[in-house]
Amino acid sequence: MTWALKRQIFYIFILLLLVSIFGFLVLRSYFDVEPTCTDNKQNGSELGVDCGGACVRACTFQVEDVSVLWARAFRVIPGRYNALAYVDNHNKNTAVRKINYKFRFADKNNVYIGKREGTTFIPPFGKFAIFEPAIEMGHSVPIYTTFEFRQVPEWISASEEKINQGKIFISDVVLSNEDTSPVLSLVVENNALFSIPDVYVVAILYDEDKNAVSVSRTYVEELNKEEKKNIVFTWPEAFTTKVITKEIIPMYNIFDLK
Repeated sequence: MTWALKRQIFYIFILLLLVSIFGFLVLRSYFDVEPTCTDNKQNGSELGVDCGGACVRACTFQVEDVSVLWARAFRVIPGRYNALAYVDNHNKNTAVRKINYKFRFADKNNVYIGKREGTTFIPPFGKFAIFEPAIEMGHSVPIYTTFEFRQVPEWISASEEKINQGKIFISDVVLSNEDTSPVLSLVVENNALFSIPDVYVVAILYDEDKNAVSVSRTYVEELNKEEKKNIVFTWPEAFTTKVITKEIIPMYNIFDLK
């Protein structure tokens, strides 16, 4: 083998080596992609496809279904009703940012008389209420009420610190004029060092047998840090049953907190 041929083989070898190294680097950059929570793959520390581990979205096998404990329609005036679903979220530190739901109503013969659809959030861990106001029923009387979520919830992990600090406290609950035009007054208090926007406060009134007598809801646009506000609920008609217990449920979307 001549010296010139050896030199050519050496140059070819060097060229092939450089091409191989370049090809390896290109292929490595293509296949060795940093895992993300939106790449439609189970990778990194994920427990499922884009869920669990480092991802804020919880996998379906990590969470329990919420329980709808009861749903009812309550007369406000003849022909107009408020509806409420009483729901329990068993999942600690996980919540749902947005989900669609539907109420359906039937009369004493179980004949369908109407529905009401809406969108809500699911707060982390505990019982909460979904309220629909001013449902017109005409001459029909809703005896049976059903409630359902219309999609599979997308559970998102919420900061435990934010959950603990963002609790709203209720005090000075007083019900008056129960036999004429009932009025319920109370104080809501935000002890956190941040403001809480879009607060919904639901009131459920119970008789001595723990049956719900009536319900109502009010809205607070913003509860500033360390602020107290007086809240008033009113009803145009007297209650047919004496109220013994009052349950007040303050609600807000945990993902709206800054």
